[in-house]
Amino acid sequence: MAAVEQIGGRAAAPRAPFWTVTRLRVAAVLVIFALWEVAGASGLFYRGVIPSSALVAKAFAGLLGSADFWFHAGVTGFEVLVAFAIGGLAGAAFGLLLGVNRYTGAVLEPFLHYLAPTPKIVFLPILLILFGVGVGSKISLGAISCFFPMALSVAAGVRQVNPVFLRVSRTFNLTRAQTVRMVYVPALVPPLASGLRIGLGVAIVGCLMSEIKLSRMGLGFSAMEYYRVFDIPSMLAVLIFIFLCAALGNMAIDRFVRLPGPQDRVRRAR
Repeated sequence: MAAVEQIGGRAAAPRAPFWTVTRLRVAAVLVIFALWEVAGASGLFYRGVIPSSALVAKAFAGLLGSADFWFHAGVTGFEVLVAFAIGGLAGAAFGLLLGVNRYTGAVLEPFLHYLAPTPKIVFLPILLILFGVGVGSKISLGAISCFFPMALSVAAGVRQVNPVFLRVSRTFNLTRAQTVRMVYVPALVPPLASGLRIGLGVAIVGCLMSEIKLSRMGLGFSAMEYYRVFDIPSMLAVLIFIFLCAALGNMAIDRFVRLPGPQDRVRRAR
């Protein structure tokens, strides 16, 4: 009985760090909230620059009840989703090509490394010439922003595939397409998830930057309009909404991109 209790105690022990981390996160949020309120009430900043949380909450509730706000949110959502899909699929396919074909990777991957840190807003004039001032240029900038982290993450993940699986695939005379489908793709789940999280974030940034610069639709345009009339609570409410949507997107990626890899299949076979 004592042994069972000891085993049960050891099994329950890992929960303590989780709750400790949770408490620290809650405490951090409360501290930030308190500092915000103190800074707003201190008089050290220009009046209205740091509004109280009550004003921001009221503005947020007002936005959620506004049809105009949901129109702008729908425009931005459509742009981000399409840009994320195009950039993510193209980046994953290109990264897979670079990783599987070592010669192609040696030739082309340095260009990706040089271009990836470049601010993607520099491509906007070219995109405006190609697609005009509209949804096309915004989607294109978001897709380009998403392409680079996806391609680099997948290419790096391909090179980390266990060589044992590749030798087994050659033993069974698998074709290149079968090897990609049965070995590379399942093993790429962790780098794919990382690339998707980063790609979603930069796709959102790319679309919002395009809306801020040129568009008259979308959440980026809406936030700048509130800034122009110095409606800071509404501007912050829009930014909070964008942050929440991005956080939910990352949570969805963590939740659904959990396909079993080759290692999991080997463990189940045992």
